[in-house]
Amino acid sequence: MTPDMVAELLRQLMKESMILAAPVLIAAVLLSFVLSLLQTVTSLQEQSLTTVPRLAAVAAILLAGMPWFLGRMANYTRLLLADLHRYLG
Repeated sequence: MTPDMVAELLRQLMKESMILAAPVLIAAVLLSFVLSLLQTVTSLQEQSLTTVPRLAAVAAILLAGMPWFLGRMANYTRLLLADLHRYLG
């Protein structure tokens, strides 16, 4: 396996991981921003006010998006195993 092949495999892996993590991270960031803005406007500084909704939103997105997440990972694995002969020899 050449260094170029390793770099290509790592590039594909990082691309897939960013695509899979993006919906959860974007939702968490947007919800945190909205809740922080709400806390600033109302002068409430309770930490559980931001943590609980953020955890609930992330859990809901993970549960709702699970078929899509698993489909992407299965397709990536299928493509990786289909090209395995190219990497081994």
